[in-house]
Amino acid sequence: MSETDNKLTREEIHKEIDLIQSCINRMDSNSFIIKGWMITLVTALVAFLADKVSICLICLLSFIIVFCFWYLDGFFLKIERLYRKKYEWVIKMRPERNLTFLYDLNPHNKEMWIGENCKKTTIIKMMFSTMLIPFYGLPLLIIVGVIVLCLFKCI
Repeated sequence: MSETDNKLTREEIHKEIDLIQSCINRMDSNSFIIKGWMITLVTALVAFLADKVSICLICLLSFIIVFCFWYLDGFFLKIERLYRKKYEWVIKMRPERNLTFLYDLNPHNKEMWIGENCKKTTIIKMMFSTMLIPFYGLPLLIIVGVIVLCLFKCI
């Protein structure tokens, strides 16, 4: 392989960066849609079942819905962070003529992070990030509060 075979043009680097950026945007969009669906389902549950079933059952179902969507949102945030790390790696390594993982959009390539001080990104860590705690923690806190009041027959 000659020296010219090992070079990437600016357009090729930009195309790879654009592909990674589109994956980041897609994960962010998925996260936004998940939040909307969670609000819609919990609101519909309360609106349509409030007078037909007990409030404890509604709260239990709401708790399950909020927790499931919180988990999904944590998953999308984790994948988005992995793509961001991939983006940074490409920006750093492509000018150095490192062609490994060229146009590879798999965010789980751990070989890319070897040698870097990279914290392990888990779904649980993402669920308890400062971005998701206020959005999901507050509804869960309210739901748990109502369940506790139901158990003590205050409602």
